[in-house]
Amino acid sequence: MKISEPLHQTLHLFRTALAIVRLPKVRLHFDQPAAPHEARKVYKNFNRRHTRYLVIRNKTLGIALIDLSNFNSPDEYTDTVKKKDYAAFHAKNARKRGYTVRTINRNDFIDEIFDINISSDMRQGRPMDQAYLVRQTHYEEKAPYQCFGVFDKEAKLVGYCNVGFFGNFASTDRLLGYKRNDGAMYLLLVDIICLLITQHQLDYFMYDTFMGAQPGLQSFKKRIGFAPYRVSYSIA
Repeated sequence: MKISEPLHQTLHLFRTALAIVRLPKVRLHFDQPAAPHEARKVYKNFNRRHTRYLVIRNKTLGIALIDLSNFNSPDEYTDTVKKKDYAAFHAKNARKRGYTVRTINRNDFIDEIFDINISSDMRQGRPMDQAYLVRQTHYEEKAPYQCFGVFDKEAKLVGYCNVGFFGNFASTDRLLGYKRNDGAMYLLLVDIICLLITQHQLDYFMYDTFMGAQPGLQSFKKRIGFAPYRVSYSIA
């Protein structure tokens, strides 16, 4: 029996609402003393009304998180994402190809970062945000942010991830690389996650949301170990 369009939409909304209700809940805390201005700014952004779904807050439903407290060591994490086509599998192959990851000062790689930003007109089926298409002349490298870069065997920067550290969690700020499909971006995120687990200072690592993400990006996040959560925030 063919389902009418109104009924189809109603069923879709019902399934979406049911999925939201079933999401595990977590509370993420912003710690102001380390960087009070930035903490307040990001806290306000995460709690503002969503641009498309006005009844919810911006970063509260379907947030992509890894619960770092589940792992006592990096090996425990990589064991969960080591099957074929998952993050540890791709990261291992990227390392064999000569890729390495280290922290960077973005001011040392202004041209390289700009080349990465403009290397593709489209990302996940959408035009590149205009903010990425403007060549920066200087980056403010200060708390609570730290940038990580992934380099090929010729020591060329091929991807980067700027990470914000806020209270009991860290969050990706900018994450971009060349479209090479060779595991470099998996290696970048796996090494960051392993570092955070080793430090034992944070409970969660955030990579934006599942809601609204294209299927390819959702799959990428799942293969790294991210899962959707319902999140509330506090600040002190």
